[in-house]
Amino acid sequence: MVTGPGRGLTLRPVSLDDDLRFRLAGFSDAGAIAELHAESWRRHYRGAFADSYLDGDAVADRAALWAERLREADPGSHTILAENDHGLVGFAHTIFGQDPRFGALLDNLHVAYGDKRRGIGSRLLAWTAQPVVERGTGLYLWVLEQNLDARAFYEACGARQIERALVSPPGGIAGRLNGSPIGLRYAWASPAVLLESSG
Repeated sequence: MVTGPGRGLTLRPVSLDDDLRFRLAGFSDAGAIAELHAESWRRHYRGAFADSYLDGDAVADRAALWAERLREADPGSHTILAENDHGLVGFAHTIFGQDPRFGALLDNLHVAYGDKRRGIGSRLLAWTAQPVVERGTGLYLWVLEQNLDARAFYEACGARQIERALVSPPGGIAGRLNGSPIGLRYAWASPAVLLESSG
């Protein structure tokens, strides 16, 4: 049994990986997070994001983003890492109170390709849900319409698709997109369901 970062909430592991550990990220983790973030985009955002960006500036762009996010502790957000003996295998970044209607934004959730389908994503969602439940808000995220695997995962975890919108380009640079990709908003009205399904 693993005690989470919240006050008094406890998670039961959903995978059999004895070496799997979860912790909050710090500034020294920015580089590893950026590498995993960019690699996940290369695998799943191809076609929606420009190849020139994915194969070129994506790592440096993500490195700058994560260095900025993790430079100082921010009570309005947190980043949870999943690690094993080989290093980083997943992460989730949440911004609390991002939307007055939908609550906290799960801005990123990525799991290393070779470590998918081992319960890591579900556990990251549960750890994400703990402080959201404590704050008494909902939880939502945006996912690319073309990312069918991610959509199926979130639906299996109880999220409901509620909105479609054009995707904003990374860094606000239009040339980093191919055409006009669509993003879908998925939401949990009651994120507590993510705690109930974690053990």
